[in-house]
Amino acid sequence: MTLVDDAWQLEPLARAECLDLLADVRFGRVGVTVDAIPAIFPINCSYTDGAVWFWTSEGTKLHAAVREAIVAFEVDEVDWTYHSGWSVLVVGRARHVTDSDLLAWARRLPVHPWAAGAHSELVRIEANLVSGRRIVAPG
Repeated sequence: MTLVDDAWQLEPLARAECLDLLADVRFGRVGVTVDAIPAIFPINCSYTDGAVWFWTSEGTKLHAAVREAIVAFEVDEVDWTYHSGWSVLVVGRARHVTDSDLLAWARRLPVHPWAAGAHSELVRIEANLVSGRRIVAPG
């Protein structure tokens, strides 16, 4: 067996599998641009109804949603012992949610910010582009 044969491979995930993985996560990272500079923030979140939902406060993430910026959301899982894992990327428009019915609905989602402070602003990231990959053992 050559070194190449021993290499771990990346396998693309189908959209349906990516969405299944997203449905189980409660923590990820959102990437926004600030004056053309990328900034990445950890968030507590929920994927449901075709979107990633999270609560935030005044600041960079909310400003991106208010201007309806295209953002990236990434989530992954890694098993350091077995060198395996997967990652899913969502790219879509962020929107600041102000509709009272949607706000009431979202309060029932399993999203609870860990960071201290008021997180009363709701952001929705549409799952327009979804891709993922899994690291696969050799052989």
